[in-house]
Amino acid sequence: MLALTLTAELDGITDLIPTDTPESPYYYTFRVQCNSCRETHPNLVSVSRHESNEQSGSRGEANFVWRCKNCKREHSASIKDAPKAYEQTSPATRQTVILMDCRGLEFTEFRAEGEWQAKGLESNTKFSGIDLSDGEWFDYDEKAGEEVSVKDVRWEIRRG
Repeated sequence: MLALTLTAELDGITDLIPTDTPESPYYYTFRVQCNSCRETHPNLVSVSRHESNEQSGSRGEANFVWRCKNCKREHSASIKDAPKAYEQTSPATRQTVILMDCRGLEFTEFRAEGEWQAKGLESNTKFSGIDLSDGEWFDYDEKAGEEVSVKDVRWEIRRG
């Protein structure tokens, strides 16, 4: 199992989570490496927990199926559960966003491409369309009368 973890400084918001529904799926974007030959795929790949792909040899389905161009082996990965919301803590702590069952491959880098959402810490104001691709996000909470932000975003992929 691999865990995608997030450490970030949340100011005025909590429950930061990817917008990930069957109607509006989140595509988790990774750099992938073959465990057999250690070849790294030249392009980033996107994985949705709402999509299933057939594995050859009737070995079932997975969210992501990839055949390494170098060693020709087929590998797969599946996202195990819905994403977990990142809760505001002080100081910021590492928290798991998703767990992935990877067979024969490893995700080595994550890119936050897609929309996230959160809610106001005190006001419960809903914030959507949060873009973390630059590693930070700023907005204003009208109900609370203060700026809200996500800063110092750090992603890590760890063995779970």
